[in-house]
Amino acid sequence: MKNKKVLITGATGCVGQYTSKWLLENTDYEILLLFRDISKLKAINPQNPRVKLLIGDLREVDKYSNEISQVTDVIHTATAWGDPERAHQVNIIAVKKLISLINPMILNRFIYFSTASVLDEKLEPLLEAKTFGTEYIRTKAHCLEDLEKHPLAKNIIAVFPTLVFGGSFNERSTFPMSYLTEGLKEAINWLWLARWFKVDSKFHFIHALDIAFMCGKLLESKNLPNIETNSESLQKLVFGQPPITINQAITTLLKWRGMRKTPGLPLWNWLIMVLIKILPIKVNQWDLFSIRKKHFTHDPCTSPETFGGTSHAKTLNEILLDSGIPRGKNSIKKVRCYQR
Repeated sequence: MKNKKVLITGATGCVGQYTSKWLLENTDYEILLLFRDISKLKAINPQNPRVKLLIGDLREVDKYSNEISQVTDVIHTATAWGDPERAHQVNIIAVKKLISLINPMILNRFIYFSTASVLDEKLEPLLEAKTFGTEYIRTKAHCLEDLEKHPLAKNIIAVFPTLVFGGSFNERSTFPMSYLTEGLKEAINWLWLARWFKVDSKFHFIHALDIAFMCGKLLESKNLPNIETNSESLQKLVFGQPPITINQAITTLLKWRGMRKTPGLPLWNWLIMVLIKILPIKVNQWDLFSIRKKHFTHDPCTSPETFGGTSHAKTLNEILLDSGIPRGKNSIKKVRCYQR
């Protein structure tokens, strides 16, 4: 296909910048970047001749209707949370407006970023996401429902990242930190307490560079793993590495920081509720549902290996190394990779 053009929304975010840089280095796409604040664009050279900047709010995307009508692909990472009204406008209304500006005759793929929190274990919509979810989760769940009925559904691939890590505490890093990477420091501050408990819970995670690799493959590959190539309906892919337990994660963090692991007291649900009452912890309905659910795992789960590639960070140990979290004085240099 000649004159391949991809629009990336939310281009100054963690995933947006990793993906933009990967596409510049590994493809010949012309890349249109939609974002609000150019001062946050650190990993991409805005003077690159293959880059075109569309500076503005997603809610006013129609001012770039001419440019958007010429794109052959879209990677929609932009999102909003916190304010319910803004979340509704950005996560639902603006998505509909964006799709309406696309020329369906030249559209190859529209990669829509949602969140794994809206799906159950078998990648089916999770009813509780629309009932108990935060404004972010609820709007993502409703938007997915709308996209499944959209006339262009066969061109849409909905991707559902699990816990996203990316960026580094190293000031030389040009990539912004994801919220999970930023949260590592706080998690380490609670290790003194966490090491006394055992938690029966599993989760997936994924690095933003691995997401970028998979987005590139989704744009360029004809035969895609975990995808029904001839399907007329919206396709779903959960991005994540094989699940690990919270106990494995705590053990890895303790070894990284050089702290001793204790036998651990099973953290039953009733005990969690007691801790919530006595510690300065705020919870909402979704938090309480998550406590009861325990395991946020999905099958199938897609990683770079699914596409024949190699993950940048397949283990939590590699995530810690990439994030620049300092080791403790008594840390074990070769931390076992708790990834089974």
